[in-house]
Amino acid sequence: MTDLNHTEQLAEVLDQQASGADWLARYSSSLLGVFGTPQRVLVRGNGCTVWDADGNQYLDLLGGIAVNALGHAHPFVTSVISSQLATLGHVSNFFTSPTQIALAEKLLQLSAAPAGSKAFFTNSGTEAVEAAFKLARRNSTPAADGKPARTRILALDGAFHGRTMGALALTAKQAYREPFEPLPGGVEHLPFGSIEALVNAVDETVAAVILEPIQGEAGVRPLPPGYLQAAREVTTRAGALLILDEVQTGIGRTGSWFAHQPSGIVPDAMTLAKGLGGGFPIGALITFGAAVSSLFAPGQHGTTFGGNPVATAAALATLHTIEATDLLGHAHDVGAWLRAELATVELVTEVRGEGLLIGFDLTGDYAAAAVTEALLQGFIINAPTPHTLRLAPPLILTTEQAATFTAALPGILNIAKERTP
Repeated sequence: MTDLNHTEQLAEVLDQQASGADWLARYSSSLLGVFGTPQRVLVRGNGCTVWDADGNQYLDLLGGIAVNALGHAHPFVTSVISSQLATLGHVSNFFTSPTQIALAEKLLQLSAAPAGSKAFFTNSGTEAVEAAFKLARRNSTPAADGKPARTRILALDGAFHGRTMGALALTAKQAYREPFEPLPGGVEHLPFGSIEALVNAVDETVAAVILEPIQGEAGVRPLPPGYLQAAREVTTRAGALLILDEVQTGIGRTGSWFAHQPSGIVPDAMTLAKGLGGGFPIGALITFGAAVSSLFAPGQHGTTFGGNPVATAAALATLHTIEATDLLGHAHDVGAWLRAELATVELVTEVRGEGLLIGFDLTGDYAAAAVTEALLQGFIINAPTPHTLRLAPPLILTTEQAATFTAALPGILNIAKERTP
């Protein structure tokens, strides 16, 4: 069979003439309903713009939930992925590749990791958190009776760390947790932002404290000033690990390579994913220093696909582009402009975030209706809570593009408010 025949057969399967309704009918009969009904069937993207199966155009202000750091179909990233896949696609963890090693070195450099630090690559953010959970379990000195002395892992109310079992144990939302209990034990959730509660909770029985510098799924809630420094101080004193979940906040999203860096602290471990691959699936666990990096012994953790040549090549291309085009400064500036504009909108009560991770509260619980109306008007946004809207657009978003949204937003919110009982 010729390549042309293969192409023609694939074209038939992907029926370019099918409508969004046609595709959604097929979706409902073939995919598990864990996500509900998709809002649209997207077929093409370029930069910050996407198109659906019916030809409608949208400004993507969500970026695949902070994933598409360079937008859609970035020419350099797509060329690197294509070139790498044409050379070497997968090798398993019995071997390594130049792209895997170079990416590890680059991430350690960008995170200013001390000597002895290491990287472990996964396929997603939740897998990176699973690795961090297991790392925390390894941080335990046996007590006199031979049992682990450190059995507690602390997270925060409002935390979202993923949906696999270990990550779900760290996630706070009861609606996510209850259908799958009992979850892995030993996890406690502290009041969000309370330094006093943190200080009182951390002692020699704590294996690790895991924190998001900015809680994305809770409505883009930054930890209060001084919290990370206090967490670093109390965990160091108690011998507990400080693990930062930067799955959503890392890779330039907040205008810094990593959201914790302006605080001046160095964590013991950090999880990454989302924007790291510029749209290609990849995650990472970074361990800081030789002592933490040696907690895992050979054979105690692994992955088949993690760190494959294509994913690591995509990540290298993404990091190079962010660095070469100063997208950190761009995200900082555009984000500051956008937050200032949002704060002037009548039905917006509070604006939070850093860089291009932004959450803003509304006067009532009509965020879901606002997402629907925004989509009708050509904008993709998200409602992490009933009264909060979230923006996490590609880092290449321009102020001109953002201005089309801020100009439309008052009308969107007024319609949403009127349509919500």
